[in-house]
Amino acid sequence: MVVAASVVVAVGTVTGMIRALDDERDTNTARPDASGATLLVPLPDVPSVSNSPSAKASSSARPKKTAATGAVRKPRRTATVTVSPRLYRHPESQVLDWVRAHPDDPRTEVIADRIADQPAAVWFADFTPSTITSRVRAVTSGAAAQDRVPVVVPYAIPDRDCGGASEGGADDFDAYDAWIDDFAAGLGSGEVVVILEPDSIAQSDCLSDGQRADRFAALARAGRVLKAADPKARVYYDAGHSDWNPAGQQASLLRQAGAASAASSDGIFSNVSNFHATSAEIAYDRQVLAALGGPAGLGAVIDTSRNGNGAPADGQWCDPAGRKIGRAPTLDTGESRIDGYLWVKLPGESDGCKGAAGTFTASYAYDLAR
Repeated sequence: MVVAASVVVAVGTVTGMIRALDDERDTNTARPDASGATLLVPLPDVPSVSNSPSAKASSSARPKKTAATGAVRKPRRTATVTVSPRLYRHPESQVLDWVRAHPDDPRTEVIADRIADQPAAVWFADFTPSTITSRVRAVTSGAAAQDRVPVVVPYAIPDRDCGGASEGGADDFDAYDAWIDDFAAGLGSGEVVVILEPDSIAQSDCLSDGQRADRFAALARAGRVLKAADPKARVYYDAGHSDWNPAGQQASLLRQAGAASAASSDGIFSNVSNFHATSAEIAYDRQVLAALGGPAGLGAVIDTSRNGNGAPADGQWCDPAGRKIGRAPTLDTGESRIDGYLWVKLPGESDGCKGAAGTFTASYAYDLAR
């Protein structure tokens, strides 16, 4: 199954992504579950929404600005949503642009609280070698100034997405290697989480044996370059998700791509741009890690941005209805070998069905968040 990742080509733009709740709660608060992770609980419906920019929600209270978004916001109808004290939220994204431009839309409060205020990954999906170092540095230096950990996504592997909705990337591996060198030069010296090329391993069956070998060699090199440039960088490799390849098969592919080597890897990531329940991903990732071998310290991070209701029964992956955002981003999961729950795919940014891949749709974001 192809998992379309969000593509953003504007300089400095975030393509953060957020996953859904694993269970429903009977109160309208954010609270920790047994593992210490924060869950975002569903909200009641709001009045019907007008598509007009001038549409206003009914409220007799005075609106106020939020420091997080700079948008005028109506008084909260919900308890404060917990935000990770460690992860970085880049101040530019499509969802933040929408929130700032629509202070009076009745959906704005929910989208701002539940999505825009949460830390999310920053994607580098356009192949622009001349600016990649400065753009990465802008994110990592911004995070360092706040003593936070950024999550960055290099997404420019040749033959990306096998020609699907998120196609693109470098023309060849020489160009890709040079791009990775420039990417690494922007990392700085602080902590950073690198989600290295979503779908690049799980989806490699579209390639010939020779093409696959070239891709895996480039990924192994990329991990080494990134970790050498910043010893505090944590680099994670593509494990697909729990309903894609069997754990043993995926581990074999990961091993060929360098994911079992401490010189290039800190472990694996799963569920990026998908919807599988966190519990299923935890079990799957542990199976992959066990089969992978390598240092005992290898761990996994899980994209929880849209997995609150789990995956659709029919296997639909492209903007399926009925999904919800999931566990809030954190690097403290309370689960062995699970290093973090991250929002890699920003809720509301399309997989390619509700809009072009990577474009933001407020109605989609609101349905996921409420």
